[in-house]
Amino acid sequence: MPAKNESFKEGDASKGAGLFKTRCAQCHTTEEGGGNKVGPNLHGLFGRKTGQVQNFSYTDANVNKGITWSEETLFEYLENPKKYIPGTKMAFGGLKKAKDRNDLITHLRAATK
Repeated sequence: MPAKNESFKEGDASKGAGLFKTRCAQCHTTEEGGGNKVGPNLHGLFGRKTGQVQNFSYTDANVNKGITWSEETLFEYLENPKKYIPGTKMAFGGLKKAKDRNDLITHLRAATK
């Protein structure tokens, strides 16, 4: 779980775009109709339940987690994905700094609509 008293706060979308490019884009796309890569396409991420992108092979852990993606669930997940969803195949180690997570989530909210 995030450090005590940490929760999502509006971030810098342009810094988040840079983080996405360097830390996420090798495995994910964000545009509508974008293909799945090693990870699923993220278009429509907010408000979607875990493990629901068509034509992507998820682990049972992702499908069965059953949470709905929001700023808060992503804030916690992106700190340490394997801790948040034990058994996920996402190899990403996480973003430990709250500011980085805030920036990335602020970018994703716009980029995945």
